[in-house]
Amino acid sequence: ISEAIEKSGLDWEVGVKDLVTKDGYDVPAKATYRKSDNSILGVVGPRYVPLQNKDAFEWFQPFVDAGECSLHTGGSLSGGQKVWALAQLNRDPSEIVKGDEVQKFILLSNSHDGTTAIRVGYTPIRVVCVNTLAFAHSHKQSNLLRIRHTKSAQANLDNVRDIMDNINAQFEATAEQFRFLASRDFNQADVRKYVKMLLNVDKTADEDLKTRTKNVLDDVLATIHGPKQDMPGVRGTWWAAYNGFNEYLNYKKGRNENNRMESLWFGQNGTANNRALALATEYASSL
Repeated sequence: ISEAIEKSGLDWEVGVKDLVTKDGYDVPAKATYRKSDNSILGVVGPRYVPLQNKDAFEWFQPFVDAGECSLHTGGSLSGGQKVWALAQLNRDPSEIVKGDEVQKFILLSNSHDGTTAIRVGYTPIRVVCVNTLAFAHSHKQSNLLRIRHTKSAQANLDNVRDIMDNINAQFEATAEQFRFLASRDFNQADVRKYVKMLLNVDKTADEDLKTRTKNVLDDVLATIHGPKQDMPGVRGTWWAAYNGFNEYLNYKKGRNENNRMESLWFGQNGTANNRALALATEYASSL
């Protein structure tokens, strides 16, 4: 864990400072800051106690010790306001169609600006275009892993493996939903309506669309028919339709890479990702 934190640039600690007004009055809040450079990370309540990066990521230690997962990547967003780590399950990836695999990851994140508590969730990633997908099998199960982590877990490897077996089963159930999408072809009228619904312009005639919206619509449709969705078994299916819109969320919607990642994992793009999957499944089920 300590090596991963260092390599991810997260080997720093967070402190809190009292706040006062410019004319010297106490403020019933505190500021969080990074001790290494004194940069302010956020404003929090007076009782806030920061969870240090090394303590947050210790959650993974029993699973790493048991050989059930490997730490993959980590980093921070918005100058350290949010920190995250991805661990890859040491299980076979899910093959949706021949040559199109989805890897199984667990995402752990924490904020130092008071906006979120520590969170752990499932994160499928499609290998062919390195897209973070929606976890499909059950919305309740896709939220957070409600696992009590204690030191005793390190000695109870059977318990750790049981947890990972359960997580793997959830990924496989999600893969079945992805395979269902790949088994259903779309027609051009439906896929155009699908994208317009996701852009919230399905009630607007094409000729009345604003230029920017029309460009986004055309761009997403081109992505759905593009090279990353052109492999046999994917081309022309609702799996391609969902992944085309998902690719737009992963790489294009947002001001910059930091903004896109934060929105996809914690904000509006994540909601749009879930909606895109649900709507694609709805269309595929109606065939």
